[in-house]
Amino acid sequence: MNLPRAMVRTLITTVGAAALAALAFTGGSAHGNGDTAVTTAAGEGPGYAVEDFGYPNADKILAEQHITLKRGDGHILLADCSTGTDLMEIWSRANSKICFRVTGNSGYLTLEIPSVFAVKGNAYSSEVDMAVGTEEKTFTVNKNSWTPVGESADPQGREFVLMEIRATK
Repeated sequence: MNLPRAMVRTLITTVGAAALAALAFTGGSAHGNGDTAVTTAAGEGPGYAVEDFGYPNADKILAEQHITLKRGDGHILLADCSTGTDLMEIWSRANSKICFRVTGNSGYLTLEIPSVFAVKGNAYSSEVDMAVGTEEKTFTVNKNSWTPVGESADPQGREFVLMEIRATK
């Protein structure tokens, strides 16, 4: 059986890649017991950082303030409500008042704050995504004024969870 050269090259490349993957999976040991030593070459730089967009100190904030901050682009930050102006204020029956500072031209933050009923906007155009059970709703937040959201805007008065904030200049 004569195979074309291109097909032979592809077959050899595939088998070689599979062998390398097997070695990598087993820790470089041909027997799979992982007892080979791993060494670093002198002069190698530090490894690469991979950004997962997780909110810094989220575990500490959850423990201290009972606010679940998940992911964002770093442009919507939890802020002390007494330290500034142009803050977005979130009002919740579970947490009272929570403030966020928006920086840059736009930002987003995924989070969980239960029982949110009002949002005071800042100078940014903003939207908040909220959920009650499996139902999700998006509310447009009025600039520099109050917007009823969640149970305040729901004819049934159900308690909504704030899930995401998005803001643009």
